[in-house]
Amino acid sequence: MSSNGFELPLRLLLAFRTLIDELHTELARQGHPDIRPMYGFVLQAIGPDGTTAVELGRTLGVTKQAAGKTIDTLERIGYAERTTDPRDSRRKIVRITPRGMDALDRSARIFDALRARWAAELGEERLQALESDLRRMTPGNPWRLDTPGWFGTL
Repeated sequence: MSSNGFELPLRLLLAFRTLIDELHTELARQGHPDIRPMYGFVLQAIGPDGTTAVELGRTLGVTKQAAGKTIDTLERIGYAERTTDPRDSRRKIVRITPRGMDALDRSARIFDALRARWAAELGEERLQALESDLRRMTPGNPWRLDTPGWFGTL
């Protein structure tokens, strides 16, 4: 069966979308109905040590204003908080709240369960081969957190 060149990126995007939609359905079931797909990139970019709005925007590939609006939303729904930088009282640091950490921890477990389901459906060897092939064809670091800016959204 021959495929057109445009089908490969669409199928890869559809696989990503399928996994992310299933993740968010399960996150909502587990008590996180307000979290949106893009927030995962944002929470990862905030990281365990926190960051500033300027640094967050740079990491995500968006403006400081766009990052600030997203931080406002994450604060409002309880996933992030602004605190004063202990080294410089003029700076605000954005940190992940315990609720945000809970969402990230649950996400990791849900992704493991989704991968296990794909392995059961496709076979572990085929899934490992797919993962290996994707590693071969993509850059070494899978943590591209600038996807929000690349998509032009946030």
